[in-house]
Amino acid sequence: MRSWQLFAISVLIWGTTWHAIVHQLAQATPEFGVAVRFTLAGLLVLAWAGLRRERLRFSPQQHALLALQGVFMYSVSYICVYHAEKHIPSGLVAVGYSAQPLLLGVATRLLWGTPLTGRFVVGGLMGVAGVALIFAPEFAQMSTNARAAWGAVFTVAAVGLSSVGNLVASRNAQHGLPFVPVLGYGMLYGSVVSWAFAWGSGQPIVWPSDVTWWATLLYLSAFGSVVAFGCYLLLQQRIGVGPASTVGVATTVIALLVSVVLEGYRPGLLALTGVVLAIAGNALALGWKPGRQGR
Repeated sequence: MRSWQLFAISVLIWGTTWHAIVHQLAQATPEFGVAVRFTLAGLLVLAWAGLRRERLRFSPQQHALLALQGVFMYSVSYICVYHAEKHIPSGLVAVGYSAQPLLLGVATRLLWGTPLTGRFVVGGLMGVAGVALIFAPEFAQMSTNARAAWGAVFTVAAVGLSSVGNLVASRNAQHGLPFVPVLGYGMLYGSVVSWAFAWGSGQPIVWPSDVTWWATLLYLSAFGSVVAFGCYLLLQQRIGVGPASTVGVATTVIALLVSVVLEGYRPGLLALTGVVLAIAGNALALGWKPGRQGR
């Protein structure tokens, strides 16, 4: 499979998973949806690792790190994403993650002394400014537009929690832990925490009978968590971590288009300006150039 095909598959899948979450919320609580999704995804990923004959045994200390990664990346952050999408269009939640590159860059600089380029800082600041423009009206009208305000709050929380998970994942990778088994175990550990939230919420756990809910669950688990990650990792091996990260820029564009077409999202001038600024900032920070992904 060519590199551009791997790129296209990753973008198309991840660009549509944001909207698929909307259908999950129609039939179940966010906690339950996240728990089921990553239980299934974790089992599928570990099965994939087994077929690849990757090692599946880790020390107790390593399992603790896998659990820490899983709790932040595949549990609490995703629960916040699901709650955010109850209040605002899925595409806006996707754009909210435009603030993450700068957040991670600053964190790695403070923790491990990783150098920051001027291009990265400027692009990251553009992304943060774009997100601020998008959500400024919601925060300003918090008393009259509580739903949108809560959507913004949950998006900010999701980005922060996910960033912590990314930092743990980075350290796990630096310690030589294999990505695919780490991904599978992390998802399973995250699902355990999500099940705890689901049972502790006080709301009855009811397995949906709606076909759409199950179809989107399978899509999110099998395609969003297994196929897309597989294509992305192969692309990363071929062209490098930096160029492969441009998948995130294109994913945001697809997620917004899906929200416009399927969710009736109509951005105002301020929000539209913020969207353009956030996407441009991501592209600048990641060094994106047209056609680069096809090498």
